[in-house]
Amino acid sequence: MGGSDSKLNFRKAVIQLTTKTQPVEATDDAFWDQFWADTITTVQDVFALVPAAEIRAVREESPSNLATLCYKAVEKLVQGAESGCPSEKEKQIILNCARLLSRILPYIFEDPDWRGFFWSTVPGAGRDGADGDADEDGARPLAELLLLAVADLLFCPDFTVQSHRRGAPDTAEDIQTLDSCEYIWEAGVGFAQSPPLNYIHDLNRTELLKLLLTCFSEAMYLPPSSENNILNPWVTFFCSTDNRHALPLFTSLLNVVCAYDPVGYGIPYNHLLFSDYREQLVEHAVQILIVTLEHEGGAAPGHSQPLDSTGSPASLDDQDFVGPDNLFVNYLSRIHREEDFGFILKGLARLLTNPLIQTYLPNSTKKIQFHQELLVLFWKLCDFNKKFLFFVLKSSDVLDVLVPILYYLNDARADQSRVGLMHIGVFILLLLSGERNFGVRLNKPYAVRVPMDIPVFTGTHADLLIVVFHKIITSGHQRLQPLFDCLLTIVVNVSPYLKSLSMVASNKLLHLLEAFSTPWFLFSVSQNHHLVFFLLEVFNNIIQYQFDGNCNLVYAIIRKRSVFHQLANLPSDSASIQKALQRKKRSPEGISRTNSQETVSMEGSRPAAPAEPGTVKTSLAATPGIDKLTEKSQVSEDGTMVSVQHTPSDHSDTESNSGRDNEDVFYTEAETARRRLSSVSSVSSWTPTPEWVLSWKTKLPLQTIMRLLQVLVPQVEKICIDKGLTDESEILKFLQHGTLVGLLPVPHPILIRKYQANAGTAMWFRTYMWGVIYLRNVDPPIWYDTDVRLFEIQRV
Repeated sequence: MGGSDSKLNFRKAVIQLTTKTQPVEATDDAFWDQFWADTITTVQDVFALVPAAEIRAVREESPSNLATLCYKAVEKLVQGAESGCPSEKEKQIILNCARLLSRILPYIFEDPDWRGFFWSTVPGAGRDGADGDADEDGARPLAELLLLAVADLLFCPDFTVQSHRRGAPDTAEDIQTLDSCEYIWEAGVGFAQSPPLNYIHDLNRTELLKLLLTCFSEAMYLPPSSENNILNPWVTFFCSTDNRHALPLFTSLLNVVCAYDPVGYGIPYNHLLFSDYREQLVEHAVQILIVTLEHEGGAAPGHSQPLDSTGSPASLDDQDFVGPDNLFVNYLSRIHREEDFGFILKGLARLLTNPLIQTYLPNSTKKIQFHQELLVLFWKLCDFNKKFLFFVLKSSDVLDVLVPILYYLNDARADQSRVGLMHIGVFILLLLSGERNFGVRLNKPYAVRVPMDIPVFTGTHADLLIVVFHKIITSGHQRLQPLFDCLLTIVVNVSPYLKSLSMVASNKLLHLLEAFSTPWFLFSVSQNHHLVFFLLEVFNNIIQYQFDGNCNLVYAIIRKRSVFHQLANLPSDSASIQKALQRKKRSPEGISRTNSQETVSMEGSRPAAPAEPGTVKTSLAATPGIDKLTEKSQVSEDGTMVSVQHTPSDHSDTESNSGRDNEDVFYTEAETARRRLSSVSSVSSWTPTPEWVLSWKTKLPLQTIMRLLQVLVPQVEKICIDKGLTDESEILKFLQHGTLVGLLPVPHPILIRKYQANAGTAMWFRTYMWGVIYLRNVDPPIWYDTDVRLFEIQRV
């Protein structure tokens, strides 16, 4: 039968369904079979032949027919899972039912009255007398039957996995008794054999994962809420002990992602010669992973069962470990073998670096598009498995993840549609920066020359980080302003460990201080002075703990000493405040880019481009303020961290002591940006007063820097006069051999602001993750034009 005939018959069946006013009996197989039995469709065909308006019409006008269609399609999946789909025809029926359900489910979810439908039991389901033992299954809700059938089908020999059958072809493997742990899809964590690639199996797995993802997407149809304990019932059931395939499926998904090498055999243009079915499978696998790894209550399992950093050998099958009910989260938090960590980290680093690979032949290597999902997966690994986090930081391999993240941050800084990518990148760096080892690793020289639109410099990975952060702050778009606190917190966290900053990075830090300490900037928004406090803390940490190798920074501080004197003498009377704000009204420019000594960008780099007009993006939940995102720890003599207890009176100035503390954090991210940005005229509720300026000006930590200037400036001036020097190198040589031992105030304790999980970030991750999945699934557009509530669809 030709493809066009089958499409025509399928379309006729859809029209019949939408025009029938009477309910069609569930027993009328001749009618229902038209939807899956003889049709040979693709998922794209199903989307084209079943228009949204018709699904909604059936839902409103003949609900019993829509209910029967769903029930019959699930019944077919259940039958296929029981029989093991030995014939081609049965395999085709399974795929057609999966496609049809992927099309219909979003329209079930968008209507609150229908949302419970899949969680009700269908009268008489599985109890038609033929199967006498189906009683216990008959009582299961439709959603559970559907999920269990899909799980079985994902380990169905000759359909989604390689058959292990040795005997005669008629001895089919019994899918119900098969041990799916022997059929894991790829070698890696907990599995040593790599099964031969089979693109038909990859395609079939992809179709079933697409259906799973659609089942889990009910989350998109609930409005964002600060109640973080609302669990997704589909995910909860699928990742529970009811799913006997939970372990092999989790391992299959993780291994397929981490073992994937998009460049293949290194033949240029190979991706243009043949389709890479594995890529689609990997994309769906990583999306299923990030959606299922949703932990109840937003706290990572590492908190419920503290893992000591030495890592006691609790293997995955350790019976004593009682972890979260979500088995995927449970398994992820219990991976502990070094070789498994190595496999995961290498795989993720390889994929994250892939879009950066530059070749001399244009478009000759395949570039993956799912780096945002990979970043969410990396985040969840670090957050849920503290041993993995320690492993990542144990060697300089962490830099293989850092460089791509900095590349994405720099590349996306001008693009409003990629604000979410900017946030996830910064959150990961904030999490890493809470660990001492991260700061230490940054001292490794930066030799990889990834073409980036940043000034050329010679230095370390710390220099790269500072130069990229400077670029984001001075030439990113305005909606990134809420991230400034986070960016500078990262620099503060690593600063006590930075052995020698380059001249380029030193100048960039001083340029930021200059920009943030102008009176109009300090007086225009109640929280802007926090940025100055962060930068002064960076300088103090480096002077007190790493003075010896940092002559470039000391020299930059001496050259820009006027900035520190102006800060110390900042006027706080009403007239001066008004004058500064008037000046701001006259020239409402952003952070000044002058004096930043912009140098030539790296060869081969492209400037960061804004979004194309009309680009579709999804809105995000607001992120909490830096004081909610982090908790302070003090580093003691032996390098261990002690949490700093808060007393209500001891409000440091890098915290929101401006009343924002008590507000609910769920305003949208656009509002957050407006709050930081808005000029005085629009924030009429708040006016800077002399008392307010004095309240923080007196706390500016300038003593160390002032002492340094007091000692060194006369010496440097004397050298210049004596030797008639205008040459920097002589002065740098002098500073390099100078010492301030005994001349500086007693070193302050190192304060680290460590990321802490909270309801606000959990909600942000949920909206971001589903927004990415919504936008990335365009062929077919599973959720397009349905009434999604978790986020808004916007055009740039």
